[in-house]
Amino acid sequence: MKVAAIQMVSGSSLDTNLSEALRLMRLAAAEGAELVVLPEYFCFMGEKDTDKLVLAETPGLGRVQDFLSDTARDLKLWVVGGTMPMATDDPEHVANASLAYSPKGKQVSRYDKIHLFRFDNGRERYDEAAVLKPGDTPTSFTCEDRSGVQWKVGQSVCYDLRFGELYRALGADVLLVPSAFTHTTGMAHWEVLLRARAIENQAYVIASAQGGLHENGRRTWGHSMVIDPWGEVLAMHAEGPGIALADIDPARLRAVRHQLPALQHRRL
Repeated sequence: MKVAAIQMVSGSSLDTNLSEALRLMRLAAAEGAELVVLPEYFCFMGEKDTDKLVLAETPGLGRVQDFLSDTARDLKLWVVGGTMPMATDDPEHVANASLAYSPKGKQVSRYDKIHLFRFDNGRERYDEAAVLKPGDTPTSFTCEDRSGVQWKVGQSVCYDLRFGELYRALGADVLLVPSAFTHTTGMAHWEVLLRARAIENQAYVIASAQGGLHENGRRTWGHSMVIDPWGEVLAMHAEGPGIALADIDPARLRAVRHQLPALQHRRL
């Protein structure tokens, strides 16, 4: 199955972001992709954190959800909508939700980011918990490709990447990591963490990222990539909008797990 990690440099205009996401998904579809993964905050990166509250949607109702459903159906793709703000029972906090849609346009999964980013090095400061409500449920879905192969797809978002226990709990064939890593943390840890998650779980990793200088002054690391179960980087897009496109192979997955049966050991 051909998959695409889509990289963006999203801004504060919902219209512009959705148009760019559609352009990149059309390119991926034209290249034969069956599963496309958009980055975290693909639809909006505002001037301040509280801007997310204005765009929060309720389940099954909202422009971004309609966009994801319509695009999946029109392009006949599995589409994972990076993340978008979803309303919670607290008007001052939203969920950072990753929604997955089948080629029929049906929502098949929703994962709310569990681990919320906090970072302060004296020059940069982030605290997602100020406006985000964390999720609490590891989430996966089954993706059937055009050849009839079924893949167990595990969902995560950005800062989750640092918590290896989440990925082992998922027990998936494909791990998704839509992200908006800062340039500082991405330069230091992005690739090594992604390859570690692929190696220790003997799974494919599709990591779609924000990558560039945003309107709000934030700079994200980018380097969207697809990694195989041995930890080999199959495709990578460094900076700016673009696509990391690669084939994932069930035979390769089986071979790695057979040759090095690390997943068969008893868990402590």
